[in-house]
Parts: sequence; structure tokens; C-alpha cells
Amino acid sequence: MKITLKDGSIKEYSEAKSVYEIAEDISAGLARVACAGELDGEIVDLRTIIDKDCSLNIVTASDPEGLRVIRHTASHILAEAVKRLFPDAKVTIGPAIDDGFYYDFDAEPFSREDLDNLEAEMKKIIKEGHEIKRFTLPRAEAIQFMQERNEPYKVELIEDLPEDAEISFYDQGGFVDLCAGPHLMSTRGVKAYKLISSSMAYWRGDSDKARLQRIYGTAYNNKEELKEHLDKLADAKMRDHNRLGREMGLFTTVDVIGQGLPLFTPKGTKIIMKLQRWIEDLEDNEWGYVRTRTPLMAKSDLYKISGHWDHYKDGMFVLGDEEKDKEVFALRPMTCPFQYYVYKNEQHSYKDLPYRMSETSTLFRSEDSGEMHGLTRVRQFTISEAHLVIRPDQAEEELKSCFDLAYYVLSVLGLEKDVTFRLSKWDPNNKKKYLGDDNYWNSTQQALRDVLHEKGVSFVEADGEAAFYGPKIDIQTKNVYGKEDTMITIQLDCAIADNFDLYYIDQNGEKIRPYIIHRTSLGCYERTLAWLIEKYAGKFPTWLCPEQVRVLPISEKYADYANKVAAELKKNGVDVTVDERSEKIGYKIREARMDRLPYMLVVGAQEEADGTVSVRSRFAGDEGVKTLSEFISQICEEIRTKAIRKEEPQVQEKPNA
Repeated sequence: MKITLKDGSIKEYSEAKSVYEIAEDISAGLARVACAGELDGEIVDLRTIIDKDCSLNIVTASDPEGLRVIRHTASHILAEAVKRLFPDAKVTIGPAIDDGFYYDFDAEPFSREDLDNLEAEMKKIIKEGHEIKRFTLPRAEAIQFMQERNEPYKVELIEDLPEDAEISFYDQGGFVDLCAGPHLMSTRGVKAYKLISSSMAYWRGDSDKARLQRIYGTAYNNKEELKEHLDKLADAKMRDHNRLGREMGLFTTVDVIGQGLPLFTPKGTKIIMKLQRWIEDLEDNEWGYVRTRTPLMAKSDLYKISGHWDHYKDGMFVLGDEEKDKEVFALRPMTCPFQYYVYKNEQHSYKDLPYRMSETSTLFRSEDSGEMHGLTRVRQFTISEAHLVIRPDQAEEELKSCFDLAYYVLSVLGLEKDVTFRLSKWDPNNKKKYLGDDNYWNSTQQALRDVLHEKGVSFVEADGEAAFYGPKIDIQTKNVYGKEDTMITIQLDCAIADNFDLYYIDQNGEKIRPYIIHRTSLGCYERTLAWLIEKYAGKFPTWLCPEQVRVLPISEKYADYANKVAAELKKNGVDVTVDERSEKIGYKIREARMDRLPYMLVVGAQEEADGTVSVRSRFAGDEGVKTLSEFISQICEEIRTKAIRKEEPQVQEKPNA
């Protein structure tokens, strides 16, 4: 048989060989670092026997697929460590993931001390250097095998497989786990690892099933790579909005109010208000939108007309019981059906379109408790939502305009380089979920694809991510831990106008069905705030800061002048406070820095006599003495233009005595 290697060279063998044996034949050094094989484009175990012509690439830790094998093996070593230290624990599943691995156990919660002890036990297992052996069993024998080991979750997994399936296991010195592989040849192959955290999880992600304990870990090829990852993880924890936002006093949550229902403090509220006022003025004054205000709930009749009752009911908060109550209401999960009736309130001609309705909408969605996190996924949220009723010939131009608005908003916030683009399509294998036929979906998806191509952005296409009535352009970003969320969406809907009998009068006096664009310009305010906290580590651009300036009198004698300075700043729309406490000025400056303030104005005898302020900023440190009018002009221009000042390296300075 002929084996074509990655470099194009060919190895010939007269008998079948394993991937590992071929790696040894190429180079003993390559065999030592081999993690898996890529056989005709498919990742396979090193133990895989090759008995025919093929192409083969030996995968090492420098390849993403090789790193996944190391991490998968580490997850099995973790499972063995748990069984050694906690014999009553039941094992479930333990896959490799993008940045590490996890394993779920039916056990009591694990403490940080437990994780440290498990790390030490993993070290022992690795040092023991057990050969990892693969074997298979018929399904019935595999079930009996796991029943004898009292592992009910493994039994359930096997029972879900076909009757004629051959079940594979991996044995590492006596610890045996159900697994499809691939794995390293020995436990010694795991050289650098760390257990990160533990949390609760549900068996098979179903909240009606058993509560499990999930241990997250990561593994790398060497300690240097592991340290680099852990340093990044430490930075992520420092930026995590769920921690930092609470530390900064921007929001909180309360058990008796409920999960996914954040409370915003005056500081957090001020940031959201600034964002909201900006977006509303931008849309209404510069982009041609009219503003609506619609109810937070409606009868089920409305959602039945729109199709949400059939397609989205499980995600809604329903008030009442259809079998018992005369009227059943639901809190709105979106604004579109309400705005359709605003449009229907008057008759419109072709000259009236596009008719762009925007609303700062508070919405409600019944998120699963396991899915919620901080501000990124909540049960009540506010969104910059709009629906554009358009003529079919206006679709291309209006879609591009919606894209341009979204991109402009991202650019002002300094976030445009942090996003990716996705064309969210229907699932042609599950057509019952959607309105319209193949032609409808092919044409609407192509219309959005054309916009993305014309705008010159790279994008991915994803089946099954569309709304039930139309495809979407989703603008995505990742949080500090790498989890992806949708921030802004633009949807083309050419179907739902029929449900609501929406029409406009054309040039010939005929009633014509319009198209509808569903879009956001900023998206969810809560999620955007989370994004901004993590992006800027709490050091927001000046225009967004809830406190933009703090005036620091050197002593109580200069409190009157400090308040006079603050009054002038307030007249010019600057958010300012005065720190009149009887503390040393150095302490006040350090505290203002800890609060991530853009500007501090130190005032004393000289400043009062000259009508000046001594300016310190988080951007450049000591910016020197300026007249009050000069500083007001500077900061007002910075706020007006929404400038994003970069922080410069600062020399440690001594504060005024």
C-alpha cells in the first residue's frame, strides 16, 4: 500500500500498519510528539490500522487537532483522579473544548481545595505513565460492562446507540472510560495542565434531569504555553463584567427579585441613559426614523397572528391558562407585531415608504437558568429595535443603510474591530419551523449575502440560526472567556406582511404587500454595557462615564472654589462631583484613579487666585495647569465628538502637597 504524506512524499508498505507505527518509521522524534493522525482528511487515533492506499498527516501538539487530543486525554486523567479521591462519584461525559476540557460528575460540589488535590492526583497518574489501550465490545456486553462498574450515565449513553454498534473504550492502567477517542498513547503525554473552576451543570443540558458538578480545566503542550493562557485568563477575570460591573457599583442582582433581572444603580443607569439618548437622537434626527411606544404585553391572539405563539411560545412569559381563562396574555419577547398595528393605523402610499419605526423596547424572554450570565443573557432587557416597512424595490438600499448605521454605532463605541459577521440561514432539513418555501429562503438569503459581499466584510454562514420568518445578518462578538453572542441583527422578512394584512397603495391604486426589515442599531443595552465594561476594563470613553470629572480641593479652605468650578462644569453638561472629605490630596487622587475617572481637577490657593485648575487624567497623568474655560472647552469637545483617548505610559508623579 502507498501512504502519501503531507509533504507529498510516499511511503510504501507490504503489510497493514498503525498510524503510530508509520510515525515511528518516519522519525522516532515524530512518534514521540505524535498525538493523532489525519487520515484522508479525518482525525483518527494513533492506534488506527491502515491497510490501503491513503493520504496521512501526523498530527502533533502544534496542530489544533493535536491539542484537542492532549486535552481529551487530560479529561480522562481528571476522571480517574476523581474516582480515586471520590469513589462514590459517577462519571458522565468529558470532552475537549476550544480552550481546554471539562468533565461532568454526579457528585457533591467541588471546592478549590478539592481541585488542588485533584491536580496533585493527576500528577501522580501522569507520572505512573500508564499505556492507554483501546478495546471494543458489542453493545450488550458494553452495557453489562458499565453496569458492573455502577456507572449509570455511561449505560444510558450506550443504550442510546444502535443495536449493532461496536462500542469503544480506553483503559489507562485500570481506569476504563467509554470513549470514541482519539487519545494519546500514554498518560505521560500530558505535560502541562490546570484545573480552572467547577460549577453546576445538568445531565445532557436538560434542567429536568440530574444536577451534576462540572470541572473545567485546560492543558497545553508545555508550561510556557500554559502560563501564557493562564495570564490571559487572569486578565479576563479582571475584565469580567459580572465581577467588574458589581465592583464599580454599576449593577447588582437580588435573589428575591430573580435571576436574570438586574438592578442598575444610578451609575449604571446613567451609562445606559447616555447610550439610549444618543441612539434615539441619531436614529430620529439623522437616519429618518419615527419613534413609537407600544405595550409591554398583549393577548395571545396577537402572537397567534404573528406566528410567535406556534414558533416561540416556550421562550415567552405567558400570563394565564388557555384552558381556564377567557383571555391569556404574554409579556412581549419582541416589538414587531405591535409596530405593525402602528403602521396599519393609517393608510400608506408607495410615496410614504420606507416607513422606519424605532422604539426603545423593553422585552421579556424566558431564558433557562443555566444559560443566564451577568448582563449578557437576562430575562428582561431593553433593545434599540426598529421595523422598516419598505417597497420590494427599496430592499437593497435599506438593508445597506441598516448595515451602515450598525457599523457607525460600533465605530463610535470603538468596537468595530471586535466583531464578526454571520449570515444566519434556515435549516432546510427542518422546514416546518419556518414560513415560506425553498425559493423564498434562497432569494432572501441571497439578498443578505449580496449586502455582506458589497460591504466587503468576511462572514460565515450558519444553517438553523434564522428567525422563523426570514434570514439575518448577525453581528457577533466574544466575551472575555471566548463565548460568542449576537450584538446586532438585521433581518429581511418578505412573508409576515400577509399575516397582518399589511399593504401600501402603489402608483396604480393597487394594494401591494410590503417587505419588512427587522433591525437593531445598538442591540441590547444590557449586553452592550457588559461588552463595554470588558472592552475598556471599566475605563469608559469620557462621554459615557457616569462621573467625568472629580474636583479635589487640597484642603477644606478651597471647598468653595471647588464647588464654583463644579457649578461651571455642570452648566456645560459635564458630570462632576466634588470630594470635600478631610483627606490628604494624595489619597483623594489615588481613590479617583481606582474609580477609573477620566479627569481630576486639583485646586488650591494658586488655582483659586488665578481662576485655574490643575488637571490630572487617566490618559496622560499630569496635564498641567489650565484656565477653567480652557478645560471646559477641551472636555466638552471630547464629549461632543465622543472621542476615545488612548492611555499613554505615565511617569509616577508626586501629588501637590
